[in-house]
Amino acid sequence: MKKTLLPVLIAGLFALPAAAFEPFVVKDIRVEGIQRTEAGTVFSYLPVKVGDTLNDDKAAQAIKGLFATGFFKDVRIDVEGQVMVVIVEERAAISSINFVGLKEFEKDAIIKALKEVGIATGRIFDRSLLDKAEQELKRQYLSRGKYAAQITTTVTPLERNRVGINFNIVEGDAAKIRQINIVGAKAFKEKELVSLFDLTTPGWLTWYTKNDQYSRQKLAADQEKLKSFYLDRGYLEFNVESTQVSISPDKRDVFITLNIKEGERFRVASIKLAGDTSIPEADLRKLVSVRPGEVFSREKLNQSTKAITDRLGAEGYAFANVNAAPEINSEKRLVDFTIFIDPGKRVYVRRINVTGNTRTRDEVVRREIRQMESAWYDAEKMQNSRERIDRLGFFSEVTVDTPPVAGTSDQLDVNVNVVEKPTGNLMLGAGTSSTDKLILSGGISQSNFMGSGNNVSIQVNTAKSYRTYSLSYTNPYFTPDGVSQGFDIYHRTTDTSSTNIADYKSSSTGGGIRFGFPISETESFSFGLAADSTSIDTFDESPAYYKKYVKEFGRTNTSFPLTLAWVSDSKNSFFFPSKGTYQRASFEIALPGGDLKYYRAGYQVQQYFPLSKRFTLMLAGEVGYADGYGNSEGLPFFKNYYAGGIGSVRGYKSSTLGTINTLEGEDRLGGNRKVIGNAELLWALPGLENTARLGVFFDAGQVYAAKDKLDAGELRYSAGVTAAWMSPVGPLKFSIGTPLNKKKGDEAETFQFQLGTTF
Repeated sequence: MKKTLLPVLIAGLFALPAAAFEPFVVKDIRVEGIQRTEAGTVFSYLPVKVGDTLNDDKAAQAIKGLFATGFFKDVRIDVEGQVMVVIVEERAAISSINFVGLKEFEKDAIIKALKEVGIATGRIFDRSLLDKAEQELKRQYLSRGKYAAQITTTVTPLERNRVGINFNIVEGDAAKIRQINIVGAKAFKEKELVSLFDLTTPGWLTWYTKNDQYSRQKLAADQEKLKSFYLDRGYLEFNVESTQVSISPDKRDVFITLNIKEGERFRVASIKLAGDTSIPEADLRKLVSVRPGEVFSREKLNQSTKAITDRLGAEGYAFANVNAAPEINSEKRLVDFTIFIDPGKRVYVRRINVTGNTRTRDEVVRREIRQMESAWYDAEKMQNSRERIDRLGFFSEVTVDTPPVAGTSDQLDVNVNVVEKPTGNLMLGAGTSSTDKLILSGGISQSNFMGSGNNVSIQVNTAKSYRTYSLSYTNPYFTPDGVSQGFDIYHRTTDTSSTNIADYKSSSTGGGIRFGFPISETESFSFGLAADSTSIDTFDESPAYYKKYVKEFGRTNTSFPLTLAWVSDSKNSFFFPSKGTYQRASFEIALPGGDLKYYRAGYQVQQYFPLSKRFTLMLAGEVGYADGYGNSEGLPFFKNYYAGGIGSVRGYKSSTLGTINTLEGEDRLGGNRKVIGNAELLWALPGLENTARLGVFFDAGQVYAAKDKLDAGELRYSAGVTAAWMSPVGPLKFSIGTPLNKKKGDEAETFQFQLGTTF
């Protein structure tokens, strides 16, 4: 049978004369050479069907279409009588992808990235795509500072027209920055300027931060920091003229040189305001922190424009534009500024959308939002709303966007997006004693019970020295206007014979109800009333005045404690605040009618000062005073204060500070007055700002008995390092501390931790 051979290559196809074969009516189509590709796939790309007339043009279109699929590396069309025969040679398929020497990146992440560029098992092998993937992988190594990385790609043919791809990688060591030079600095020391940079030479923590590895993006950010430093100090014409980055021949060391021009130092001559706003100019001028005669500071100028923008935002001008234009007098080294104010249109909120809350009910988030729908937009209320939502402690991230409504110029939507985190905490604590060896306590709390925003807590403690069973419930929105309501039920037993506290045994059972009332956005007042029954047993080794108290007032006493508290919380975050203040003043009194008559008053404060983007200074203090009334024995001894441990003065064992019972032993008696002070320099870990934080601390504190004077010389001091981590089972905090003025009888404890407490 005579066969007419059509072209093998597309180029040859287009060069054939039009009369390569006579057109004919196709009675059948046969496909040969396919192994993995379905015949139906081939038929779908053919412009010819059975019964159609095949000619040169249609044959060319068929070959072109099949090549375009990328499945075949050779396509031919033969004619056998009135049968069209399509002969193909398939491209190889990728059977496997392997890596040798891959350490810097996760294998799964690389596999996913290769898949996005077309290199994956089961797909058609394309050499050009493989070359592209290899170059991208090299680029990723360069971004990690591994300039000596070598990548060799091997393609191995396998049976059934398949190939295996092997990436052989020699990563080498990351190049380190050995030197950073700044040329042209006169007004400031080069060392001071280099200290501004994130990029640095190798140090004790660079193994984690990777800041000793060159990055173009980090260098650009450091140049902006350098520019801001000079502009904040009046050098208005400062400029980085050139930057050189060189690498050593062995590709292990990187050298960075910046050539700068400082220019002259400028002072502010005048500040003018221009623009038409509904806010009096006198009010806006109060927001300008730049003053004529001062050295120019870009930071102050930016603060001024932001303050004006925020002020306009509070009046509903969400899209206000505030810019400062300079007029420079180089001869006199003076600069005049005109702040142009364009408030734009006043806008109102069309809709507030809440997203990301898969477990938490919408109303739990919305009741913290102070901006109302269909009301004028208020930037201050929106900022307050974001902070209130964050302070709930239910979310690891809270973001607020205000996109304009399409087709309008005076409307916007508010999109509140939250990222939920586990709100159930497993609370654990650990410590040691001479007899217990290891004391464990535990509990379970759910601060967002079933997404309602209500708090339910169950605590169980079964250590040898003390045992606690308690149930607490709090509804923060008992009424729609924010009145909270809660109750507590508990049973506690304590046996101090195995602790550092003077020997006695107690058993308390009680319960109470409490209410809270909001005073302002950051302040609240609460009161609670409880009933308590406490039984006390003493031992031969117990202090004499313990025995005397039990003898006078009996073994079992009832009391009705009334608690009043004022709380002010302006922290910008629940777990990891960087600014704001927390204050709490409380007063507890056992009401007449019970067997016990005492009162306790306390005040605690925490202040957070942002030092930079990553560093925060926290100062905290706590004082307490307690006494009895209506009896000669004063404060019941089991209501005394104690100090020492991770919650007060770290580095000392829990409850070991204060008066020692020298007559009956070396046990602690506690006291009716307490003074605690803490200072911490906190550092947010790069990339883990919302989940982990390190710090160094300095603590001071003491408790004083009624007969003791408030002697500052008796304060105990300690210092050390601390770490906090939002772990999957709850917030974890631990410290490594050492006493600074340990005295006879004091007991040190270097490592301490708590899991489940707020910090």
